[in-house]
Amino acid sequence: MDSVEAVAKLSALAQPTRLAIYRLLVARGPEGVMAGGIAETLKVSPATLSFHFKTLSHAGLIGSRQDGRFVYYAANFQAMNAMVAYLTENCCGGDVSACQADGLI
Repeated sequence: MDSVEAVAKLSALAQPTRLAIYRLLVARGPEGVMAGGIAETLKVSPATLSFHFKTLSHAGLIGSRQDGRFVYYAANFQAMNAMVAYLTENCCGGDVSACQADGLI
């Protein structure tokens, strides 16, 4: 991951509703959640939710799948792990095991 991609991902998360959506999807795991369930849980209108899904999707942070007439959204865990790795790659002078031992990550 380069800095441009990291900034795009972090920018997508730098909004309270999108961050709440993403955290919900991460908590629910790879199976994802129906769009209606997300709207109900977060008390967000479908139109607003669609706008936020688009932003998160363009940043590569979430994906969707159609199941009949329902759309399920899920976090892209590979992208999340790549972003965390990018943010921590220089931690403790590049010795990640030292950071882990010290409880920093």
